[in-house]
Amino acid sequence: MTLILSRCPADDGYRMPGEFEDHDGCWMIWPERTDNWRMGAKLAEKAFTAVAEAISRFEMVTMCVSGRQFVNARNRLPEQVRVIEMSNNDSWMRDVGPTFVINDQGRMRLVDWNFNAWGGLDEGLYFPWDQDDLIPRKIAEITGVDRYKAPLVMEGGSIHVDGEGTLITTEECLLNPNRNPDLSREQIEDHLKRYLNLKKIIWLPRGCYNDETDGHVDNLCCFSRPGEVILNWTDDQDDPQFPISKEAFEILRDASDVRGRNLKVHKLHQPKPVIISAEECQGVDLVEGSIPRQVGDRLAASYVNFYIANGGLVMPLFGDPQDQPAMDKMRELFPEREIVGVFAREILLGGGNIHCITQQQPKT
Repeated sequence: MTLILSRCPADDGYRMPGEFEDHDGCWMIWPERTDNWRMGAKLAEKAFTAVAEAISRFEMVTMCVSGRQFVNARNRLPEQVRVIEMSNNDSWMRDVGPTFVINDQGRMRLVDWNFNAWGGLDEGLYFPWDQDDLIPRKIAEITGVDRYKAPLVMEGGSIHVDGEGTLITTEECLLNPNRNPDLSREQIEDHLKRYLNLKKIIWLPRGCYNDETDGHVDNLCCFSRPGEVILNWTDDQDDPQFPISKEAFEILRDASDVRGRNLKVHKLHQPKPVIISAEECQGVDLVEGSIPRQVGDRLAASYVNFYIANGGLVMPLFGDPQDQPAMDKMRELFPEREIVGVFAREILLGGGNIHCITQQQPKT
């Protein structure tokens, strides 16, 4: 039996590493719910399989699958992907899964956040979410590591760290009253610092335009290495994304990390707006409590929503003219890694992208 620890990671010398540090593997959840994934999730299955196969070239992938879908998933996924049975409500492992923390001796523990489906009963994206909220506890049992239960409603996609004590997040998400209405900004900062072992937090006002997660930072900006960040960008001043990215750029340009370095900001140009078609709205079950998909809605498409693996990087592609320049830019920023693109529109139609459906387990 694993333990629930009464202290905090910072007290015990544990920290959240940067995603660019070495991994022991990657965790994912198989898509299934028909009120989010169209055509019985069959098209999403294909996209998730492509992502899992790409990541498994570089590190072990564990796919968590409901009992109903276990045989189907096992038969569709490549043999090098580990498939385990685990109840779930949906497939956003980044947000429902644990945050792994490590110490200088190479030991690992995990942080178990509270999850309320991005807003709870009033503004959440689906109901129920009880099985998703149990996933960190189940992963603790599988990996055999102890966990810290954090007193904070938070999703993994709302934060990025440099592994040295600096975190980037957005006010739109973490200060949203649908997460922790009884906590002040200072109290939220204190929890983040104690449970991730941080010294500095950089707040960006907003996430990407029309991001249904209330502006997760992992769609807007991330660390590529300590002292350097990648920012979703557009030069089109008529695009509603422009003022968001410009505002973020000015804050990041003037910011420094915990070691006093001025951040180097790399702009990664977004694809043209991705709009939901009538065909894509059809085939999604209409269920009370789940957010509907509307024809003409703009999706929060961003190349920043990628996953860094051991020696590789798996990024979303959209069938857009900007796909190739984006891949070229990533090769420039990550010369030590192989850049792999996966067509990810079906994942985006579900409300997120490659980073949102993955969670790295650091090397121990």
